[in-house]
Amino acid sequence: MTQAEPVLLKVVSGLASDQDRAGTPTLHLDPHTLSRAQDCVHCGLCLPACPTYTQNGLEADSPRGRIYLIKGLTDGSVDATNSVLNHLDLCLDCQACETACPSGVVYHELIETAREHLRPQRKQTLTDRMVQLMFLRVFPHPTRLKLAMVPVRLLQKIGLWRLLTGKSLTKLLPAQLDKMQQMLPPTGPLWERTLAERYPARGEAKATVAFFPGCVGSVMFQHVNRKAVELLQRANCDVIVPSGQQCCGAIHHHAGFTDGAQRLMRKNIDLFVPASDGKPIVDYVVNTISGCGAALRHVDELLRDDPQYAQRAKALSDITRDISEVLHELLDETPPNPIDRTVTYHHACHLAHAQKVTEPPLQLLQRINKLKIESLAEADMCCGAAGTYNLTQPHMARQLAERKIKHIEQTGASVCVTGNVGCAMQIQSETERLGVPFETMHPVELLHEAYFGNGATPD
Repeated sequence: MTQAEPVLLKVVSGLASDQDRAGTPTLHLDPHTLSRAQDCVHCGLCLPACPTYTQNGLEADSPRGRIYLIKGLTDGSVDATNSVLNHLDLCLDCQACETACPSGVVYHELIETAREHLRPQRKQTLTDRMVQLMFLRVFPHPTRLKLAMVPVRLLQKIGLWRLLTGKSLTKLLPAQLDKMQQMLPPTGPLWERTLAERYPARGEAKATVAFFPGCVGSVMFQHVNRKAVELLQRANCDVIVPSGQQCCGAIHHHAGFTDGAQRLMRKNIDLFVPASDGKPIVDYVVNTISGCGAALRHVDELLRDDPQYAQRAKALSDITRDISEVLHELLDETPPNPIDRTVTYHHACHLAHAQKVTEPPLQLLQRINKLKIESLAEADMCCGAAGTYNLTQPHMARQLAERKIKHIEQTGASVCVTGNVGCAMQIQSETERLGVPFETMHPVELLHEAYFGNGATPD
């Protein structure tokens, strides 16, 4: 511990003792992960990039503060009290601090590993258990999610859903469950069709890509996936959608269930990079959901200690691409249809910070004739979605959404464009709650309109 650390530990909400005692470590991290914390030089450049610190000004809710807490938990100078656990849980894992960090601290691995080891010490309410059950047993399985959505879709179609979810009734729900129902898209098919297993390129194939539809995305936003596939075909890609794809494991990993995430990812690796020759079956694995893309792109970290999968995990990481990257590289045709609208662009955290993809989506949108793109203040600050964060931390998520929506309103745009379905659901649901008149779209939706007009999407 450096000379300055005991002082800052006391500042972090008074969570350290008055004396730097040598207690029993609560957190046992492997040397590789702990080295991530040792890289921090305490400069504080991460503070203005952190959504929770920017929102409430608490050092314990900043990356630097949380790193001090994790160090204290590992050397015994901090106890795993409810207050300490709450400060760690309030982190969005948006990775904006990593973009800002001059020392290259891999913060996300540190917070995710700490959560994994501290998970057994958390006390859960009945609502917490219900939400966790949905996270781990329903969301990652598209068929189960479709079954769960059937009653909702029926009620929507006969007009009773809006009545049942009126403000007077939803006030009776716990905050997590209220947020869950609020985020549901207002319309959709009774049973969402899955994508076919193959879509041929429109011309001579430039690449073969595997499309990764996601679990929640394939149920709630399959219309975006279908438009993405058609754009890939127009970019002269042979598109395959292999059966047997699993959830990317992001939900499990962020919740501290690393074993579950690893189990799911091994199945995906077996599909995309078979053990028979250890080579990928396609040129790229492409997705429209930045959370899934970040998980696939970081799979080499997740399985680096698995001798049977580490090398193939690296191969999968290397070929993972966001849809915007592939279209920017291969779709060289100018879109024929103008779109006379004013939009603004929100950088999804797991696209901008976790995958470092910022320019391709904007460059694609700039190709569209008559489309006006207004710059957005704090465009790369989290909107509060952060995977399942808006369900586990609904109060902070709502504050961040309101902050984001205020900035969007100031642009005068009628559309907020973002490359992640989680962001879209979060922002759209909060705009409806606030009565703010703008819509949220994926870049794929605007690009599809620009290239195809109102043409049909693939079957």
